[in-house]
Amino acid sequence: MRIQQWLTYAPVAGAAAEYYGVGLATINWLSTAFFLAFVAVFPLAIAALHRGPRPALVVAAVLMLAGNWVRYAGSTARGGGHMAPAMAGQILIGFAQPFILSAPTRYSDIWFTDGGRVAATAVASLANPLGGALAQLVCPLWVRQPGDVSQMVLYVSVISTIACAPAFFVPAHPPTPVGPSSETPKLNLRQSARAVGGSPELWLVLVPFFVQVGLFNSVSSLLNQMMVPYGFSDDQAGVAGAVLIFVGLVFAAVASPVLDRTKAFLPAIRLFVPLISLCYLAFVWMPETRAVAGPYVVLAVLGAASFASVPVALEFLTELSHPLSPEVTSTTAWAGGQLFGAVFVLVGGALAAGPDADPPANMKSSLVFHGVVAMLVAPMPLFLGLFGRKDKVLLRRIKYNRGPG
Repeated sequence: MRIQQWLTYAPVAGAAAEYYGVGLATINWLSTAFFLAFVAVFPLAIAALHRGPRPALVVAAVLMLAGNWVRYAGSTARGGGHMAPAMAGQILIGFAQPFILSAPTRYSDIWFTDGGRVAATAVASLANPLGGALAQLVCPLWVRQPGDVSQMVLYVSVISTIACAPAFFVPAHPPTPVGPSSETPKLNLRQSARAVGGSPELWLVLVPFFVQVGLFNSVSSLLNQMMVPYGFSDDQAGVAGAVLIFVGLVFAAVASPVLDRTKAFLPAIRLFVPLISLCYLAFVWMPETRAVAGPYVVLAVLGAASFASVPVALEFLTELSHPLSPEVTSTTAWAGGQLFGAVFVLVGGALAAGPDADPPANMKSSLVFHGVVAMLVAPMPLFLGLFGRKDKVLLRRIKYNRGPG
């Protein structure tokens, strides 16, 4: 349902700024507001998902429909748009985020067995970046001049309206329970908060997730501004964003069933987190190569590792925290990622060079900032299970479903 929402304006930032009569910093705030909206309502999403995924999906659909058409209300004229309705619509769509992004782990817990949960979580979770990839590719094709922003917003609103319809028909639960864990009474929200706060293992997974989701959101939002000053076109920057996402989707589609069979969640996280950090570090120097090969290769590896790690991390958090309800850790993880994303977009925009730099408006300082922050969290998963705490990284839900012996 979130197809093209967050990245509607970012791939055509220059044209959008001219259309709405604002600066690039204001266009960046459309992404920032989107991220912060998640943080504002994520406790409500946990409460809704505690009742099951269907109520959360219905709330999300209503907010998405309202937000898209409010956005279009400020963008009907080709001669120029109004930023206030665009921002208000963006915030409404942002409010829908936690109800959607946090639903996959809760849905897979109810509907799928241990042999298919990672793949199920991957399919649902990665539909979000698939929409982002389409935005990176399609929005620059729709917008050739500032006046085209109006039709772009209309097209996205129509597509989103169609995509929201199935939410009203999702069944609340399967005809029969899929396993013991799906029927296990979950801790209440107050108990869940205490359990999350007191587990070092959860935080060794959550903090890298916060940072790397935030970096991904930030780079995706600022990618056009990172590449265009070095001579890349909007279309080339859009293709770079699509490479980041499509390669990630393909790799995740291959990796998720393998991880479902092997249950090698901990080794996968120990591999993916440092690899992702190294990719952000390598990307610091890619735009200044002024050739597409370097950025495309680094972004392809970054996408593959990032997308494969998301469902693994979310399911691993659920395993470590059982019998907490899955939406507690997944919503917390996504909320942290969106908060960090908002901060990184603001910092990244503030670090942009001025018009007298070489090249003008380059974002080299922002790229360095992203690389340094990424490397700070690279070692954290390597400490999981050490210092006599191996019993704290057991897959508790799987063990419970398999029973004694």
